[in-house]
Amino acid sequence: MSEFDFLARVPLGQYVATGSILHRMDPRAKIFFFLVLIMALTFGQSLVALGIGLLFVILLVAFAKIDLKFALKPIIVSLPFLLLFAVIQVLFYSSKNDPQLLLSFWIFRVTVNGLFAGAILLLRFFALILALSLASFCISTSELIQGVSRLLSPLNKLKIHTMDLVMVLQITFRFVPMLAQTAERIAKAQASRGAEWGGKTKGLVNRIRQILPLIVPLFVISLRRSETLALAMDARAYGFLDYRTSMVEMQFKWSDWLILLLNLIVSLIILYG
Repeated sequence: MSEFDFLARVPLGQYVATGSILHRMDPRAKIFFFLVLIMALTFGQSLVALGIGLLFVILLVAFAKIDLKFALKPIIVSLPFLLLFAVIQVLFYSSKNDPQLLLSFWIFRVTVNGLFAGAILLLRFFALILALSLASFCISTSELIQGVSRLLSPLNKLKIHTMDLVMVLQITFRFVPMLAQTAERIAKAQASRGAEWGGKTKGLVNRIRQILPLIVPLFVISLRRSETLALAMDARAYGFLDYRTSMVEMQFKWSDWLILLLNLIVSLIILYG
């Protein structure tokens, strides 16, 4: 039944409660922590620095008590596309300041700087995907809403409705696992009615022919769910108040400040290393 386990193939967007020190952080601290780290990984230019960033994210996965194989599944799923982008970067990267030409044929040029550029691209995307997955593992839906709302609350004084932005981000962030669960139920229902879902499907055409009957009901169910969500929000007077209160008060602890300081140091190393 592994061919129906769609949710296990898309761990991004799932919250995994392990009770680690990262999970116990203040929601605002967690959001700021991952935001700074992701920005550093995005703009870092050094191969060594990005390698340090990837190692730091792997250590964070261990501290969060998350199974590394489970955390690496989004990277494995996107690995063919990442390798394709890296090959394109290597073949079409050309610099006049790089005299070390390794290979040249037709319009393709392989240089030392091109190889470094491809390696940097792979490291950057590996670290970013792993960091985003870890953020979803450590930040629950309620924490995400409360933390972002508090961080953006000063904008309410400028008549900017931050709750709408928070809700859009939250729904987008959690929609991927919801689609995976729906696709899994549709595939099982079709298989129980005689559809060919068992075994390995060979050939691109056969694979597309197998997936096409899944897309139409998936879109229909998603649209119905969106309409139900909109009606539920209207029935609960969502958006009537500019600011929503919370039953749980947030408070920074000394451990939050210490972890943020460590993350800031590592992020500076990634940026300027």
